Amino acid sequence: MLETGNLWDLIVARSAATPDVVMAVDERGRRLTFAGLQDDAERVAAGFAARGISEGDVVSWQLPSWTESIVLVAALARLGVTQNPILPIYREREVGFITRQAGSKLLIVPSAFRGFDHAAMARGIAAEVPGLEVLVSDRALPEGDPSALGASPRGDAVRWLFYTSGTTADPKGAQHTDATVAAAAAGMAERLALVAEDRNALVFPFTHIGGIIWMFAGLMVGLTNIVDEAFGPGTVELLKRENVTLAGSGTFFHQLYLKTQRENPAERLFPYARAYPGGGAPKPPQLHYDVRKELGGAGIVSGYGLTEAPILTMASPDDPDDALANTEGSATRGVQLRVVTLEGKVAGVDEEGEIRAKGPQIMKGYLDASLDAEAFDDDGWFRTGDLGRIDPDGFVTITGRLKDIIIRKGENISAKEIEDLLFTHPAVADVAVIGLPDAASGERVCAVIAAKEGAPVPSVQAIASFLESKGVSKYKLPEQVEPVDALPRNPAGKVLKQDLKKRFG
Repeated sequence: MLETGNLWDLIVARSAATPDVVMAVDERGRRLTFAGLQDDAERVAAGFAARGISEGDVVSWQLPSWTESIVLVAALARLGVTQNPILPIYREREVGFITRQAGSKLLIVPSAFRGFDHAAMARGIAAEVPGLEVLVSDRALPEGDPSALGASPRGDAVRWLFYTSGTTADPKGAQHTDATVAAAAAGMAERLALVAEDRNALVFPFTHIGGIIWMFAGLMVGLTNIVDEAFGPGTVELLKRENVTLAGSGTFFHQLYLKTQRENPAERLFPYARAYPGGGAPKPPQLHYDVRKELGGAGIVSGYGLTEAPILTMASPDDPDDALANTEGSATRGVQLRVVTLEGKVAGVDEEGEIRAKGPQIMKGYLDASLDAEAFDDDGWFRTGDLGRIDPDGFVTITGRLKDIIIRKGENISAKEIEDLLFTHPAVADVAVIGLPDAASGERVCAVIAAKEGAPVPSVQAIASFLESKGVSKYKLPEQVEPVDALPRNPAGKVLKQDLKKRFG
């Protein structure tokens, strides 16, 4: 495995080692080799340099998962630019805030994507953000003469600004270096036992930090990433055609694979798949067993992390089945984890509390430094905001969000506990449990349910009976059930519970 803390050095090393290997293939069947990546990136870097882009500039870009997006990342790395990938779902408010706070010099967008006019949005933002220029790119990037380029920048400067929506009103910009991203990629690559023969499904937004991590990992081991600009039913055909071996990357994705497999149970959907990587949000344990039984391979092999601290844990295909179903793996290379109880004491083995972390992949702080005091405790541990526990073998179970605890009449209720149980109900396809304001009890438990095709959404009484049969205490039982066609999720697959609380509160 090639390892370096500098992305451009990694690109050059991989190009020299395996120049003709395909590093990316897309839904159109276009293939980009490792040598082709280096060559294309140098021409594009020269094109941007001719436009006045240089080391230290911030370039924001909001492109779909295209091979051109991968070339763009490489080109900007060649120049030493600070890159700011922006999720395609972000709109005027978020993109305007981000480019203003980041001090972006250039904003790159497609003319339109999935029915939205990104070009008009970008030009409107540029009119309000001093010094911001716009480049509309539909799979075409500026090119120039690579001989005009100087040396590639070195050092461990901040090269990445990843924005994440969290508990604050505005997105938060996490500062990363090539080295922090490379550390996450190396830990993931080791735990998944990645090899050059692997063909990974990079079918979520490439602008997510996970997309960049998979680019690093692909360069490290020389594997092929299968990219698709928009995940959907057509993605399954793409992954079949390209003989996917790692079919990620989260609950929503795995559910679609299962649905497709069940439509034709006699034929294995992905005959070469050895594992189904997961992440973005904890999985229902039953989903792992369903995937392993019906889709094959090791089942769901998931990891845990945040934009600020990616790939803190990762499972291995060789882990015990129970661990694969119920945990998010164990700490990756160089990561230290501790659990702190709600009373502020370091938790014991298997005791629940907030997960805190130290490790080489943790961000260098937020761009808004005033947010750092809350993000790190007095001993320098990053506060994830997630509740969990660590068992005697080091496996980490996420039990919920610190702020996803429902407090009913003074008693704490884990939303995830109820979700995992309801996911096993024969009529439930997907479920989110939320707390809604209640004058009498403080909060009441509400189950938002998407039913399986042809099945009615169970009533409150039916849900209560089902959960009681599982041994759930009465105070945890949902008092409200709301049917939906589908749960709202972000590109990483995490349920947007705030949207549900606004809708049903």
